[in-house]
Amino acid sequence: MRMLAPIRSLLIWTALLTALVPALAQELVSVRNPTVNLRASPGTDAEVLWKLSQGYPLQVLEKKGDWLQVQDFEGDKGWIARSVTATAPHHVVKVKTANLRKGPGTRFPVVGKATYGDVLRTIRRQGEWVVVQSPTGKGQVWVSSSLVWGW
Repeated sequence: MRMLAPIRSLLIWTALLTALVPALAQELVSVRNPTVNLRASPGTDAEVLWKLSQGYPLQVLEKKGDWLQVQDFEGDKGWIARSVTATAPHHVVKVKTANLRKGPGTRFPVVGKATYGDVLRTIRRQGEWVVVQSPTGKGQVWVSSSLVWGW
C-alpha cells in the first residue's frame, strides 16, 4: 500500500498540470502593418471597432479561417485578419506613465518615459524586467514588467 501513495500522488499532479498547461499557454501576435482594422466579426465587411498601430500586442482567443479573434490588454475583443499579424514580440504600456531605465532595477537612472498605450518592441525579458527598443529608436532601455503587457 505504501508504494501506491506516491503513484497516486504523481497521477494527481500530472492531471492537475495537464489541466493547467492550456490555461497558462497563450498565443500572442502583434500587428504587422502600420495601421490595421480590428473588426466586430471575421470578414472585411464587418464593422470596424477601432484601428491598431504597428506592433500592438494581442492575445489570440479563437481562429476562424484567415481570421483571429483577439483580445488586448484592456480586455477588448475583436477580429483581425491573420495576414496582418506577426510573431515579433512587443509590449504595450498599461499604466499612465512608465519609467524607462538604464538597467533592470529602480536603482538605475530613468532615461525616458513611456505613456499609456505606447507600444514598445521587446528585445528580451530578464526576471521582472523587460528590455525594449527605446521609443526614440536609439538604443535599448529597461521597463518593469508590471507596467507593460505583452511578450
